[in-house]
Amino acid sequence: MSIITVNNLTKTFKTLTAVDDISFSVNEGEVFGFLGPNGAGKTTTINILCTLLSSTAGAASIAGNDCAQNPDEVRTAIGIIFQDTTLDTGLTAYENLKFHAYLYNLDRALTERRIDEMLNVVELQSRKHDLIKNFSGGMKRRLEIARGLLHYPRVLFLDEPTIGLDPQTRNTIWDFINTLRKKEKITVFMTTHYMEEAENCDRIAIMDHGRIIAMDTPGRLKEMVHGDVITLVTSDNELARMELQKTFGVEARVENGALSLEAEKGDELIPRLIHGLSVTTLSVGLKKPTLNDVFLRLTGRTIRDEGPRDNKEVTREFVRSHRRAQR
Repeated sequence: MSIITVNNLTKTFKTLTAVDDISFSVNEGEVFGFLGPNGAGKTTTINILCTLLSSTAGAASIAGNDCAQNPDEVRTAIGIIFQDTTLDTGLTAYENLKFHAYLYNLDRALTERRIDEMLNVVELQSRKHDLIKNFSGGMKRRLEIARGLLHYPRVLFLDEPTIGLDPQTRNTIWDFINTLRKKEKITVFMTTHYMEEAENCDRIAIMDHGRIIAMDTPGRLKEMVHGDVITLVTSDNELARMELQKTFGVEARVENGALSLEAEKGDELIPRLIHGLSVTTLSVGLKKPTLNDVFLRLTGRTIRDEGPRDNKEVTREFVRSHRRAQR
């Protein structure tokens, strides 16, 4: 059963089309991911779904509520973890979480229990009464994740949720999110640049220039890359690229100073390449295809690193609107 439905969604900013006529649905309890470079339209789409932006055309709904016509009902059903820091640094960790619980009308006993539960998950229980202004960047990120999960939303939006966190903390948080979503049937909608994090998704939509160019399970997407991925660095990459095509019938791309090519049995092909090329091979690598390789195959480039964007104003508007709805 679909809990998110998007039909022919479009968003333009003057001459820029940020989201270009996309349609998809997300099933209840599913982990659905967006992959793509900065400017692909991922965050714009999420902001429309979270009622922070209006669409230019098309429609979107969450839990049966139209995002444009019933924004208050949508906001009650969702939780959001933005890329940037949105905590009140003049309050303590406990006070930030308690204010969030107030916005969602959690009763006092449930509020105290959930706050302790979430602080334990993100390993901040000992800093419960410390001011946020004294927290490190990683600690703030962990508290934001605790806040987004506090009210057990039906749909949890994660926009680069674990950016800046160490791998161990990232894995701990994902273990909890997966446990919670199975227990409470929470749907997770996320964007990420960590390829290993994207493997948590049941399905992934790859976006580029505002459009969805591929959508499937991580495993099926990686099947688009035929076989193994070989990287070569030679004394003359351009000459090697031409020889690979002429002698071996293999197309190679130049990426970050190396040649990248695909082969069904890479371990058998590598010795032939080394002996068959007229140039000297300086280094060689062999790996199974990743989601980044899929994106490279579809677009001709890799997914560029994104930095956090400034969502503070739309976040403030979300809080103000939600507060008005609770009165």
